[in-house]
Amino acid sequence: MTAAIEVEAPKVVDGLSAESYHADRTSISSTGLRALLAPGCPAQFKYDRDNPQPPKKEFDLGNAVHTAVLGEGHDIVVLDYPDWKKAEARALRDAAYAEGKVPLLPKEKKQVDDMAAAIRQHPLAGPLFTPGTGIAERSLYWTDPATGVRCRVRPDWLKQMPGLTLAVDLKTTKDANPEAVSRAIRDYSYHQQDALYTDGIWAALQPEDVRFIFVFISKTAPYLITVRELTDQDRDIGRARNERALRIYRECESTGIWPDWTGPVTEIPQIGMPAWDTIRQAEEYLG
Repeated sequence: MTAAIEVEAPKVVDGLSAESYHADRTSISSTGLRALLAPGCPAQFKYDRDNPQPPKKEFDLGNAVHTAVLGEGHDIVVLDYPDWKKAEARALRDAAYAEGKVPLLPKEKKQVDDMAAAIRQHPLAGPLFTPGTGIAERSLYWTDPATGVRCRVRPDWLKQMPGLTLAVDLKTTKDANPEAVSRAIRDYSYHQQDALYTDGIWAALQPEDVRFIFVFISKTAPYLITVRELTDQDRDIGRARNERALRIYRECESTGIWPDWTGPVTEIPQIGMPAWDTIRQAEEYLG
């Protein structure tokens, strides 16, 4: 970057649809940055970006819970069938998907309502999502100063208070116990999300202070909830991962080359078991 390069100013966009946000090709999101790093790779990221997939049923519950808690999101359509076995039910379901809506069975709608009630009644999560105290799905854009890459984030719930801005992220999960949450942070690189969202809020809103809060809710009754903040060290790791992913993205965009996991090599690389398994088995069998 040099003084001769014009850097686009940060931008705050309210009311932008989720479809428009995710379809943007002029900036990169946290999901994109995470996909560029192992176990993903640039080639897979590029293909997925250029070939968006249709909605997956597995995301319906989470999308519906977001709408119920945040007051914004996908339109929900309740179809009065016990299941999706009948052709008529499936046709109506597919029509709802085509209109960008989330189709639910009555039993699924009850589950969503019960999960939303659990959040409202929770001593930590409830006050965080108090209606009227925050803004749902606000889109923030800024330019990374080190690479010149345009970035974007879309906090689930943004609470701007005197001296402090909170970004609250709601996640539905199979298991919300703290150990499972810890593994999810590792497996889905949520520490990268925390760091990018925090940096985006600093850049676009320039608050006095920022905190990023995770709210995990189990998909099974009684819909237990874990509310946590990330450790500083893990956030620093997430930020370093983002920095590497941004450099990879800039290089790929500038060269038009989107490599796979191996890259341009002439020799066949070696591979072994995961490091811990190698150590354990070497101790047991090689002495």
